[in-house]
Amino acid sequence: MTFRSSLAPAAETHFNRTAMAAKKSFVLRMDEATYAALEKWAADEFRSVNGQLEWLIDKMLREAGRSPKPKNKPPEKKETA
Repeated sequence: MTFRSSLAPAAETHFNRTAMAAKKSFVLRMDEATYAALEKWAADEFRSVNGQLEWLIDKMLREAGRSPKPKNKPPEKKETA
């Protein structure tokens, strides 16, 4: 079975390169019970295990004030005289 994208070939190539360059890949080892708990949690929230780990790490970084991502702040209202 071949997967075909609805994107135009040039856009698809750009998208794939951009998406691949944006994330760092690494190996993570954990015991089976921890993985099973993580897998169940991810399934309960309709995420992949990888997606759940990304969400959890991002959440913890934001709560600790260490997130490299800018926080979504509402635009400041300018007072007019």
